[in-house]
Amino acid sequence: MPDHRPPLLLTRPEAAAKRFAAAFRAQVGADWPVVLSPLMDTAWLSPRLDLEGFVGLIFTSENAVQGYCRLQSIRNLRAWCVGARTAEVARMAGFDAVEGPGDALGLAAVIRQAGTAGRLLWPHGQQISVDIAKILNAGGPETVSVVVYGQKAQKPTEMARALMAGSDPVLLPLFSARSALLAQAAFAGHRAPLWIAALSRTVAEACAPLGASRLSVSARPDSESLLATLKEFLSAQTNG
Repeated sequence: MPDHRPPLLLTRPEAAAKRFAAAFRAQVGADWPVVLSPLMDTAWLSPRLDLEGFVGLIFTSENAVQGYCRLQSIRNLRAWCVGARTAEVARMAGFDAVEGPGDALGLAAVIRQAGTAGRLLWPHGQQISVDIAKILNAGGPETVSVVVYGQKAQKPTEMARALMAGSDPVLLPLFSARSALLAQAAFAGHRAPLWIAALSRTVAEACAPLGASRLSVSARPDSESLLATLKEFLSAQTNG
């Protein structure tokens, strides 16, 4: 019999995609159709990280933690982390991690409210949606920005292209504005109705050119909320 369940298409880097796929299947069924087609790959950079005079670090992604750890062995600084997953990775690396609310603007507010004194270092990727250093330098602790990784675009897989050329709905969670832009480029002219779960309103705005047949923003900017949004799509399909 044909499988009429909408497949989950994941465009994140492979490790993160596999982790999200496992969490999704744990909630909806171990045999749910999932297609992995990473549209970006991490390219590590090697800037010089001189920590003299710094009292803390800001991490707005788990890749930033890994990028820093590739270049520096110092772990005795407080790490201000954007959300739960980044804080978990930072703690595993040995940092005293402070978990933020899940978005860069919220993290900047947390740092300001804490009255942090001294300079902070913000290792991050080449593409950013929020310049947290600019925000904090305008009214918070001095923050220095350094790029420790980039993300190279990758072509979609044949299976992903086939899904998007079909007529059946596709579940498409998008975690960043960059992911939305890459999806637009990779799947221009798609026929499949897209049920897009966006991590934030900024991501949802970036999704507009994809022409989603259903678009919903997760209640909070984290994976658990994005999973809940996807399940709401499925519940609506069942009840409809």
